Amino acid sequence: MKNNKNENKKTENKKMTVYEYEDKYVKKQNTKGAAIIIKFIIGIIGIFLFKCLLDITMSVYGMNKYAGYVAAAVSAALYIAFFIVPIIKILRTDYFMVNINSFTAKKAQQHNKELRNRIADKFIDYTVNVDGATWYSDKLIADLEKARKKGDDGKVKEILTALYTSDVKKAAKDIIVKCSVKSGLYSAVSQTDKIDASLVLVVNMQMIKDIVFLYGFRPSDAKLLNIFRKVMRNSLIAYGLGGVKIGNSVVKTMGDMAKSIPILGSAISVLVDSSVQGLSNGTLTAVIGYNTIKYLSEEYRLQDILDGIEIAENEDEFKETCSEVEKQLKGVSGITEKFAKAK
Repeated sequence: MKNNKNENKKTENKKMTVYEYEDKYVKKQNTKGAAIIIKFIIGIIGIFLFKCLLDITMSVYGMNKYAGYVAAAVSAALYIAFFIVPIIKILRTDYFMVNINSFTAKKAQQHNKELRNRIADKFIDYTVNVDGATWYSDKLIADLEKARKKGDDGKVKEILTALYTSDVKKAAKDIIVKCSVKSGLYSAVSQTDKIDASLVLVVNMQMIKDIVFLYGFRPSDAKLLNIFRKVMRNSLIAYGLGGVKIGNSVVKTMGDMAKSIPILGSAISVLVDSSVQGLSNGTLTAVIGYNTIKYLSEEYRLQDILDGIEIAENEDEFKETCSEVEKQLKGVSGITEKFAKAK
């Protein structure tokens, strides 16, 4: 019985090898291809948004020339602030390397460790220097600061995990609710296909940017590609729903949620006919939000698993082996040449 217990303990304590991790968690992905397609999708989204804003501007210009100039300036400012800036911020944010092989595992572990430390420093800096910062627990941040000063990587990882499963998760949900309500209500107010599509698109992009900033890292290219595809889909659906007007009193129940949104709070009572469209767009925004945190949580969990695997071989050892083989083959080759000359 004791021997069986000891064997079970050994099995439990045994680290997963890089090959076991690869078989269980790694999926075949064309990383370079995903990065290229992301740029392509971003280009399509950008063109679509530009076309919507241009059409809105031209409509205003048709009514009044000077109002059209103002609309053009506002459209340009919106395009930069709510599309270009979020895209740049998202793409510049680093991500965890979790889709690895036996040759890149060690490099991924080092990269992920450095990224965790950068995230910890960012959380500390945000909490200490931003007035009214409420995203992260003061106590956990204080503990995180101590761990960073001591260089205790294990403790840093432990506290980050605690933050992600409590404070960060709650704050992410708040961001999703707020953006979903905005998306739904803005669409319900506008009742114009181009305005609907533009508003849904920029709200979605802003939400992804805020969630990425909250977590301190972004999804990998393959996952980010899926998210941007959904943003494009949401915008096209919003464009198609522009003319829908079906009576429903559901929007009236959203009055309290609208109070924090400028202008819309006082207009909530007139949104009855627009409720179905608003709810559709709001729901689609929520789907993107939850997909984003799902991917982030999944990749954070995988980097934690990867951090604990046993790397039996690595690239340096492989190179050493190749050098040793080359050395021995040269030795054999020299003997063979001497033998041939002797003949």
